[in-house]
Amino acid sequence: MDLVETLLPGVGIRYELKTSAGPLLGIVVRRDGPVEIVVYEEKDPDRAHAMLHLDPDEADAVADILGAPRLTQRFADISREVPGLRSARLAVRPGSRYAGRPLGATRARTLTGCSIVAVVRDADVVAAPGPDTVLQGGDVLVVLGSEEGLAELDAMLAEHG
Repeated sequence: MDLVETLLPGVGIRYELKTSAGPLLGIVVRRDGPVEIVVYEEKDPDRAHAMLHLDPDEADAVADILGAPRLTQRFADISREVPGLRSARLAVRPGSRYAGRPLGATRARTLTGCSIVAVVRDADVVAAPGPDTVLQGGDVLVVLGSEEGLAELDAMLAEHG
Protein backbone atom coordinates (compact mmCIF):
# COMPACT_ATOMS: atom_id res chain seq x y z
CA MET A 1 0.00 0.00 0.00
CA ASP A 2 1.41 3.38 -1.01
CA LEU A 3 0.30 6.32 1.10
CA VAL A 4 1.68 9.68 0.01
CA GLU A 5 1.49 12.55 2.49
CA THR A 6 1.94 16.11 1.25
CA LEU A 7 2.07 19.15 3.51
CA LEU A 8 -0.03 21.99 2.09
CA PRO A 9 1.35 25.10 3.87
CA GLY A 10 -1.43 27.27 5.21
CA VAL A 11 -4.05 24.69 4.16
CA GLY A 12 -3.36 21.37 5.89
CA ILE A 13 -2.26 17.93 4.72
CA ARG A 14 -3.15 15.89 1.64
CA TYR A 15 -3.03 12.10 1.71
CA GLU A 16 -3.21 9.98 -1.44
CA LEU A 17 -3.77 6.25 -1.35
CA LYS A 18 -3.86 3.85 -4.27
CA THR A 19 -6.54 1.40 -3.17
CA SER A 20 -6.32 -2.35 -3.75
CA ALA A 21 -9.55 -2.05 -5.77
CA GLY A 22 -7.81 0.31 -8.19
CA PRO A 23 -9.00 3.90 -7.71
CA LEU A 24 -6.81 6.60 -6.19
CA LEU A 25 -8.25 8.08 -2.99
CA GLY A 26 -7.34 11.61 -1.94
CA ILE A 27 -7.99 13.10 1.51
CA VAL A 28 -7.30 16.72 2.40
CA VAL A 29 -7.37 17.46 6.12
CA ARG A 30 -7.65 21.22 6.45
CA ARG A 31 -6.09 23.08 9.38
CA ASP A 32 -9.44 24.67 10.20
CA GLY A 33 -11.22 21.31 10.53
CA PRO A 34 -13.03 20.41 7.30
CA VAL A 35 -11.99 17.33 5.33
CA GLU A 36 -12.34 16.68 1.61
CA ILE A 37 -12.41 13.12 0.30
CA VAL A 38 -11.90 12.56 -3.43
CA VAL A 39 -12.07 9.39 -5.51
CA TYR A 40 -10.17 9.89 -8.76
CA GLU A 41 -11.06 8.16 -12.02
CA GLU A 42 -8.85 5.13 -12.62
CA LYS A 43 -8.08 6.04 -16.23
CA ASP A 44 -7.51 9.74 -15.52
CA PRO A 45 -6.05 10.39 -12.03
CA ASP A 46 -6.39 14.15 -12.54
CA ARG A 47 -10.16 13.89 -12.77
CA ALA A 48 -12.39 13.41 -9.73
CA HIS A 49 -14.97 10.68 -9.96
CA ALA A 50 -16.59 11.72 -6.67
CA MET A 51 -15.91 14.34 -4.01
CA LEU A 52 -17.22 14.50 -0.46
CA HIS A 53 -16.93 17.52 1.85
CA LEU A 54 -17.08 16.84 5.60
CA ASP A 55 -17.49 19.59 8.17
CA PRO A 56 -15.36 19.31 11.34
CA ASP A 57 -18.07 17.42 13.29
CA GLU A 58 -18.57 14.94 10.45
CA ALA A 59 -14.81 14.48 10.08
CA ASP A 60 -14.53 13.81 13.82
CA ALA A 61 -17.38 11.28 13.62
CA VAL A 62 -15.57 9.45 10.81
CA ALA A 63 -12.33 9.61 12.82
CA ASP A 64 -14.20 8.07 15.79
CA ILE A 65 -15.37 5.25 13.55
CA LEU A 66 -11.89 4.67 12.12
CA GLY A 67 -10.24 4.83 15.53
CA ALA A 68 -8.27 7.01 17.89
CA PRO A 69 -4.83 6.45 16.34
CA ARG A 70 -5.93 8.18 13.14
CA LEU A 71 -7.35 11.15 15.02
CA THR A 72 -4.21 11.61 17.08
CA GLN A 73 -2.05 11.25 13.97
CA ARG A 74 -4.04 14.04 12.31
CA PHE A 75 -3.14 16.43 15.12
CA ALA A 76 0.48 15.27 15.12
CA ASP A 77 0.68 15.93 11.38
CA ILE A 78 -0.85 19.39 11.69
CA SER A 79 1.46 20.29 14.57
CA ARG A 80 4.48 19.66 12.29
CA GLU A 81 3.25 22.47 10.07
CA VAL A 82 3.30 25.14 12.79
CA PRO A 83 6.72 26.04 14.25
CA GLY A 84 6.81 25.60 18.02
CA LEU A 85 3.55 23.63 18.15
CA ARG A 86 3.80 20.07 19.39
CA SER A 87 1.32 17.32 20.01
CA ALA A 88 1.42 14.73 22.76
CA ARG A 89 -0.58 11.95 24.32
CA LEU A 90 -0.63 12.50 28.07
CA ALA A 91 -1.99 9.93 30.50
CA VAL A 92 -4.33 10.62 33.39
CA ARG A 93 -2.89 8.04 35.75
CA PRO A 94 -5.05 6.28 38.32
CA GLY A 95 -4.73 8.32 41.51
CA SER A 96 -4.18 11.58 39.61
CA ARG A 97 -5.74 14.56 41.34
CA TYR A 98 -7.75 15.07 38.13
CA ALA A 99 -9.19 11.53 37.89
CA GLY A 100 -12.93 11.80 38.54
CA ARG A 101 -12.91 15.57 37.98
CA PRO A 102 -14.09 17.60 34.99
CA LEU A 103 -11.60 18.60 32.32
CA GLY A 104 -12.21 22.27 33.15
CA ALA A 105 -10.69 21.71 36.60
CA THR A 106 -7.27 21.28 34.98
CA ARG A 107 -7.33 24.86 33.67
CA ALA A 108 -4.88 23.47 31.11
CA ARG A 109 -5.13 26.32 28.62
CA THR A 110 -4.88 29.02 31.27
CA LEU A 111 -2.01 27.46 33.22
CA THR A 112 0.03 25.83 30.45
CA GLY A 113 -1.22 27.28 27.15
CA CYS A 114 -2.10 23.76 25.97
CA SER A 115 -5.32 22.71 24.26
CA ILE A 116 -6.80 19.29 24.99
CA VAL A 117 -8.29 18.27 21.66
CA ALA A 118 -9.43 14.73 22.47
CA VAL A 119 -9.83 12.25 25.30
CA VAL A 120 -9.12 8.62 24.45
CA ARG A 121 -10.76 6.13 26.80
CA ASP A 122 -10.18 2.50 25.86
CA ALA A 123 -11.59 2.26 22.30
CA ASP A 124 -13.68 5.44 22.61
CA VAL A 125 -12.64 8.92 21.55
CA VAL A 126 -14.20 12.13 22.79
CA ALA A 127 -13.15 14.66 20.15
CA ALA A 128 -13.18 18.31 21.18
CA PRO A 129 -14.10 17.54 24.81
CA GLY A 130 -15.89 20.23 26.75
CA PRO A 131 -14.96 21.48 30.22
CA ASP A 132 -17.63 19.22 31.77
CA THR A 133 -16.05 16.02 30.37
CA VAL A 134 -15.12 13.97 33.45
CA LEU A 135 -11.62 12.52 33.31
CA GLN A 136 -10.92 8.98 34.47
CA GLY A 137 -7.73 7.23 35.48
CA GLY A 138 -6.38 5.56 32.36
CA ASP A 139 -7.63 8.25 29.98
CA VAL A 140 -5.16 9.51 27.41
CA LEU A 141 -5.40 13.18 26.50
CA VAL A 142 -4.45 14.31 23.00
CA VAL A 143 -2.89 17.72 23.55
CA LEU A 144 -1.47 20.54 21.41
CA GLY A 145 0.91 23.12 22.86
CA SER A 146 4.50 24.23 23.25
CA GLU A 147 7.14 21.77 24.44
CA GLU A 148 7.27 23.56 27.80
CA GLY A 149 3.49 23.67 28.15
CA LEU A 150 3.19 19.95 27.40
CA ALA A 151 5.79 19.17 30.08
CA GLU A 152 3.94 21.36 32.59
CA LEU A 153 0.61 19.70 31.84
CA ASP A 154 2.13 16.23 32.08
CA ALA A 155 3.54 17.12 35.51
CA MET A 156 0.13 18.47 36.62
CA LEU A 157 -1.63 15.28 35.52
CA ALA A 158 0.93 13.21 37.47
CA GLU A 159 0.13 14.99 40.75
CA HIS A 160 -1.71 12.71 43.16
CA GLY A 161 -4.96 13.83 44.74
